[in-house]
Amino acid sequence: MQLIIRYTHQDTANFRTAFDADAEDRGRNGLSLLQLWREDDGHSWALFQVGDVKAAREYLSGAAKVFESQAGITATDAHFLETA
Repeated sequence: MQLIIRYTHQDTANFRTAFDADAEDRGRNGLSLLQLWREDDGHSWALFQVGDVKAAREYLSGAAKVFESQAGITATDAHFLETA
């Protein structure tokens, strides 16, 4: 299973610094980064491999909020996906 998230943020450099600092926490919650893209100065996309769906969902509804605050994220759009 994979997870793709579109982040809306205020500052790309601040987002990237906070995103990189959050890598260990994401890893402890079953998420491995596969790719990170910048759409424009206000949006980034991340694709993760999900090793533990339950832990990943709990992270998104809890611990990720700390990262989002530090990164200046104003909105997220997350989707769990499986290969068809």
